[in-house]
Amino acid sequence: MRSYLIDEVMKSDMEKVSAFLTENATKSNLDQVFWVKIPDDLLSEKQFQHLDCRPHAFAVELGSDWIKLEFLVRSLKHMRCDCPGYCTRQQQDFVINFAHNMIKQLDITT
Repeated sequence: MRSYLIDEVMKSDMEKVSAFLTENATKSNLDQVFWVKIPDDLLSEKQFQHLDCRPHAFAVELGSDWIKLEFLVRSLKHMRCDCPGYCTRQQQDFVINFAHNMIKQLDITT
């Protein structure tokens, strides 16, 4: 899996990240996994055409001292479709900017 990893995060900062994601993302059915929606204007052509598969999102997983943001865009409605896929360059930039903005907003030391 291609992903963006931020490690060696202090426990107190991990608590801030969890609270931030609870407010700004969708909690998944798995512990410590959140979904962040990809804006419609950043969807690939195929994803944009699949209205029934929206929203499309990437996963953020939290560990004891790390944050992993996946570069896989998935449908939150349908598992068996051909519209999920690895990020386009614009989607990848969105994921990385999301991480950097979160770190900056929460004043996390990395």
